[in-house]
Amino acid sequence: MYGGFGGVGNPPTLMDGILKKGVRNLRLIGNDTGFPDIGIGRMITAERASSLITSHIGSNPNAGRLMTEGKLHVTFYPQGTLAEKIRAGGMGLGGILVDVGLGTIVEEGKQKIEIEGKTYMVEPALTAEVGIVHALKADEYGNLIFDKSARNFNPLVAMAADITIAEVNEIVPVGELNPEEIITPGIYVDYIVKSEGVNWKWAWE
Repeated sequence: MYGGFGGVGNPPTLMDGILKKGVRNLRLIGNDTGFPDIGIGRMITAERASSLITSHIGSNPNAGRLMTEGKLHVTFYPQGTLAEKIRAGGMGLGGILVDVGLGTIVEEGKQKIEIEGKTYMVEPALTAEVGIVHALKADEYGNLIFDKSARNFNPLVAMAADITIAEVNEIVPVGELNPEEIITPGIYVDYIVKSEGVNWKWAWE
């Protein structure tokens, strides 16, 4: 499971390490597939994933090609539903109730429940064996502060993984972070890695 949105908030050093180690057949969960050479898109382009749970792949044509060729199994969820499934996993809940997709092919095979006269589909929570996130700062206990919109899915991913690895731009001593600014408590973080910085050119540059 990985944080990020269009590459923003993807952890570049951790992903570079995964690529260099030659890890394959990854089962990925994340908001999107970045761009072909940006963020998580680099792993998709290198064909390191066998399956993907996501909300969209439109900015990375390689993901669409691999899906069409049968080399990448993709499961789509609306972005809000995906975020809530991950959040539920992090909170220890079994799932969530949604009504988006009722009356369409989406409801096929889904368990349904009625509450106060309204029908919902049951969507199981999502968790992962490993979660990789990117934060602006961490202290030595793993408390995390994120950089504005780069926060996106990262706090949810940090909570929903059995092992969370945080790539951070700066590591500071305990007590240096303002408690009011901490988004992810260190209890959710298992490892901290100092970032070597973004190693791609952004699509808008």
